[in-house]
Amino acid sequence: MNIENKKILIVGGTSGFGLEIAKLALQNNATVTIIGRDKDRLEEALQSLKLVNTSVTGYIVEATNVNQLNYFFEQNGSFDHVVSMLGGAMDGGFLDNTVENIEKIVKGKFFNNLQLAQIAKKHLNKKGSIILTAGSGGSPATASGAYVGNHAIDQLVQGLALELAPDYRVNAVSPTWTPTGLWRDMDDHDKDEQIKSFSDAVPLKRLGSLQEVGSGYLYLMSNDFITGQTMHIDGGIDLR
Repeated sequence: MNIENKKILIVGGTSGFGLEIAKLALQNNATVTIIGRDKDRLEEALQSLKLVNTSVTGYIVEATNVNQLNYFFEQNGSFDHVVSMLGGAMDGGFLDNTVENIEKIVKGKFFNNLQLAQIAKKHLNKKGSIILTAGSGGSPATASGAYVGNHAIDQLVQGLALELAPDYRVNAVSPTWTPTGLWRDMDDHDKDEQIKSFSDAVPLKRLGSLQEVGSGYLYLMSNDFITGQTMHIDGGIDLR
C-alpha cells in the first residue's frame, strides 16, 4: 500500500480501530498524528506506536469542539488523509430509548463528522482524502440511533464526495461489532455473550480482527480511484 511519507491524521487514534490504523500506517512508513481526549490513553498509545515507528505525534483534542478542532488544524498544517473514528454505539429500539439518547448518538455519528469534514477540507493536501467510520449489522429496532447515524454517514460520504471532487476523495469503512475500546465498560460475561451472538449471526461465523478492519482504511487511502463509497468489512452480516 503506497502511503509512504504521507501525512495521516487519525481522529480517535488512541484505541481500537484508530490505534490499529495508526500502527498499520506507521508500518508502511507514513507520518501519523493521533488525537484523543484522554491523556492517559494518548500517552499509552504513543508509547506503543513509537515501538513501531517514531514518526508519530499525538495531541489532546476534544474533536467534537469546533474551537479546539479549528485550533488544532491551524497549528498543525495540512494532511494527506484524515481518518475519523467519531461516533458512538447503542442498543435497543426507538421506544426503549429516550429521544435525548437517540439524538446524542445521531449527532455523534452524523453532525460531528460533518463538522470535522467542513474543517478538515481546508487542511487537506491536493488529492487527499477523508475516511469516516460507519457500522454494519443491527436494525432500527435493535440499534435505533446508531442505525440511523450509520446510514446518515453513507449519505454524507456520497454528498461530500461529489462536492469535493475532483481534488479530494471521501469514503467510509463500515465494520460490524468488534470488542474495541468503545465497549470497554462491558463486563467479561456480557462481552463473551455478545461475541457468541454476533459470531452466530455473521455468515463467516466469526468477528473481524482489528487488522482486517484497519487494512480497509489503508486501502482507501492508497487507491486514488475510489470515492463516495462505504466499504463493508463485516463478514457479510448485512446480507442477512
